[in-house]
Amino acid sequence: MSGALALRCARAGAALRHDLRPGDIGEMVRMHGALYAREHGFPCGFEAYVAGTMAAYSWPLADRERLWILERDGMMAGSIAIVKATDSAAQLRWLLLSSELRGKGLGRALVEEAISFSRLAGYSSVFLWTVSSLTTATAVYRRAGFARTESKTHQLWGAVRTEERYDLALA
Repeated sequence: MSGALALRCARAGAALRHDLRPGDIGEMVRMHGALYAREHGFPCGFEAYVAGTMAAYSWPLADRERLWILERDGMMAGSIAIVKATDSAAQLRWLLLSSELRGKGLGRALVEEAISFSRLAGYSSVFLWTVSSLTTATAVYRRAGFARTESKTHQLWGAVRTEERYDLALA
């Protein structure tokens, strides 16, 4: 873990771990569903989508993949992951922070940690998909060097939404 991330975690009273424990996957799905429903009006279909994306991977993740779980007061308070998309491209997934941990630079530090891991794992690029209404997250991605490379507007999770792909070359 980088010094910047460790310092931000300590200041926020949070801890970061990589080991997957029973209940973690379910809690990540639950957190995504509850937070996105409360803050963005996403329906239960979004929670099912997150569950499906997580079910597509073998757990624990492979050597060139990593899950970071942020905890505060013994409870999951955030997450981010790097998973293999191709031999040369990683995908950033499941970035989430509880509302009480936002505004402390943890999101930016988690993204930077994920990018650093991707370089060390030998990937030449990282990409992610998000929706345009998540402006705080997209600002974090842009500050980290990601550029929007694709956009598509369609019916998604009960509303018309614009999905956006962001890419970052690591070489």
